[in-house]
Amino acid sequence: MKNNLSNSTRLILLHPYIQKQGSSNRLWLLALVSFLTLAFLATLIYTRESITTTTSTVAAVVAAANPRLSASVSRALIHYASNSNNSDHMTYTDMKHISDALRQCSQPCNLLVFGLTPESLLWRALNHNGRTVFIDENRYYAAYIEEKYPEIEAYDVQYATKLSEMKELIVAVKEQVRNECRPVQNLLFSECKLGLNDLPNQLYEVEWDVILVDGPRGYWPEAPGRMAAIFTAAVLARSKRGSNPKTHVFVHDFNMKVDRVTSDEFLCRENLVKSTDTMGHFVLDRMDSNAVQFCRNTHSPPSNSS
Repeated sequence: MKNNLSNSTRLILLHPYIQKQGSSNRLWLLALVSFLTLAFLATLIYTRESITTTTSTVAAVVAAANPRLSASVSRALIHYASNSNNSDHMTYTDMKHISDALRQCSQPCNLLVFGLTPESLLWRALNHNGRTVFIDENRYYAAYIEEKYPEIEAYDVQYATKLSEMKELIVAVKEQVRNECRPVQNLLFSECKLGLNDLPNQLYEVEWDVILVDGPRGYWPEAPGRMAAIFTAAVLARSKRGSNPKTHVFVHDFNMKVDRVTSDEFLCRENLVKSTDTMGHFVLDRMDSNAVQFCRNTHSPPSNSS
């Protein structure tokens, strides 16, 4: 029995080398885990610092960047636009006057343009980083331009005026200058015959820095003429309440008598700072909300000729 027990019993001994190897493996595993942990923490810290540094650098670059096009780029754009094959384009001088006004903005300009013309893309480009809005009488053409050039913001408006009615319309404004046709008001709620009250609501809240009247059509008696566009520009300029009290208003085709007469009535000769054969440049100040007169000097009712 004893012999069987002694024969069946086996003593299992672990060699010291095996014990040493297991302990060493654990140490190496612990060291590896520690190394990876430290590496992860270092990477995380470095990445966060790198992101912060990069963000600060980009912010500094953006803050230092000039939001406007350089003068040389503006001149190049105007040069090529004025030398296009389109016979209806503006002259270089007229384009440059508008470009100079846009460059006077201390921040990106709000530019309102009545009329979609061959220069529309030029105005959008010159008003770099600013907001440029176009108003046109032809809804189909406005939709076509927006589809072809998605960066263009254009709206259509229905004019209820006729060129042949200029005299009567101006007289009607004078009769209502203390009520519906005030020089300072929100035209959205106006029933003035020359006020455009069907523009998108948000456009009446924009502080326009530059307004260009280059539409609608006005070359025959039944055409809508630019009386409503000029009157609306005059009211928008005088009604602004932002930090910049002045608005540049340009009237193209200033050689047309209707445009000159309407400009005299609502933009006013005392505000005319520069003119060429085809362009009138006015600078208007905002007015007190109680103002009941567009100009310091009044004019007699115009003749009905154009």
